[in-house]
Amino acid sequence: MRPATATDVADLLDGIPGEAAAEAGAGVSLRRLPPQREASRDQADLLDATLYVAQPPPARGWALPSRRELLLTGAPPLAAALLLVLVWELWIRVREVPIYLAPAPSRVIETLSEDPTRFIEAGSVSAQHALGGLLLGAGSAFLLGVLMAHSRIIERSIYPFAILVKVTPIVAVAPLIVIWFGFGVWPKFIVAALITFFPMLVNTITGLRTIDAATHDFFLALGASRWQVLWRLRLPSSLPYLFAGLRISIPLALIGAVIAEWIRADSGVGQMIVIAHGDFDTPTLFGAIIVLAVIGVAFTAALALLERRLLFWHDSSAGP
Repeated sequence: MRPATATDVADLLDGIPGEAAAEAGAGVSLRRLPPQREASRDQADLLDATLYVAQPPPARGWALPSRRELLLTGAPPLAAALLLVLVWELWIRVREVPIYLAPAPSRVIETLSEDPTRFIEAGSVSAQHALGGLLLGAGSAFLLGVLMAHSRIIERSIYPFAILVKVTPIVAVAPLIVIWFGFGVWPKFIVAALITFFPMLVNTITGLRTIDAATHDFFLALGASRWQVLWRLRLPSSLPYLFAGLRISIPLALIGAVIAEWIRADSGVGQMIVIAHGDFDTPTLFGAIIVLAVIGVAFTAALALLERRLLFWHDSSAGP
């Protein structure tokens, strides 16, 4: 399903066979609805039944890209990455760069393969911290954004504090959060949530307010309630903005989780980085960076797959 537009509704009314001159039917009933905000129960049901245009799901759905698509999209960056690694390896060997300054790629791969369990466990902990913070920050920002989008008073009251959260460096706030909430998972969740909160809030408000004016007027003319307008028009129309906010928030959530782990943690990639930094263990540092990159790519790919499934009616789901 996709949100209907005024053109869709007009086409629907004109396209109901045999009802242009009929005395009864959905088309006639829609045309006779009074232009008022309060509608009967039957009119409300008719609104729900007709204001959304059914569209068959795309053939791709959850299907993975074809081999040709993978080749066209994956070959260029893979070739560039291999070239970069080759140049890096040659530069380290020719210039005899000390390992405590920069390790060769072969040394990083060796470090990862010597004890992969250590990196996997640290990565899984950081992924949980980032995901928990992302859900907490995005969820609270969405709920608050719904309220702010519907009330200018609430927006003017809360938005300055949201700006304050945005401009305050998270590294300055994180130690206080650890002191206040202890050494468990909640400080990591909260730090990651704070850094992801503002992008989701702005995108939620913008998405809920960016709707087709003609369609909105048509909803009101049919007596749609405020809840119906929100559920049937504003939320579907805001989905592209919400997914855009999530794409921005994923790397921010990882940053917040790592910062919290730097300050106080018994596990996680952030704690691994602190220990490796103190030992001048650059191969482990590069290995930690690779683990974080893999987590970020995995989260982004999962989000892209979900967006492709839910937003097949929008241009953003087409991909590059």
